[in-house]
Amino acid sequence: MKAKIEKEVYLIFFYSIVLKGLNAIGEIVGGIVALIISQEFIIKIALFLTQSELSDDPNDKFANYLIHSAQQFSVSSKHFIALYLLSHGIIKLGLVVGLLKNKVWAYPISILMFSLFILYQLYRFYFTHSLWLIALTIFDLIVIWLVWHEYQRLLHKKAI
Repeated sequence: MKAKIEKEVYLIFFYSIVLKGLNAIGEIVGGIVALIISQEFIIKIALFLTQSELSDDPNDKFANYLIHSAQQFSVSSKHFIALYLLSHGIIKLGLVVGLLKNKVWAYPISILMFSLFILYQLYRFYFTHSLWLIALTIFDLIVIWLVWHEYQRLLHKKAI
């Protein structure tokens, strides 16, 4: 019975780490895109996405917010977003590869880094009140527990 539970926990661990890896790849791609695109392109996209909504209701709050945000998107914002996404994605991808290869060093470093990401997400939540950040934080807490659990299992195997 315990072996079956351990196998199921490992599968959950494996798939959650794969999801983290896919997310990391998405962040890296997003960081590269953020470096490449111009403010003019962002404004054109925002106008394209909101034109029908604004023709129906020129005071649409979401559409106007989107256009305003695109117009306020500065070069320093672009560089910050690119640096954040690239660094976050590269770190996460490196940890995911280490975890999937059962590298002992990857487990404690992953727990530390995912915990730091959680602290930043909670900091951002304080300002944004985004439920997505809470959902991501809950997922990260589960992943941290799974990493810790697999780390304990790996250490026990190596001790035997």
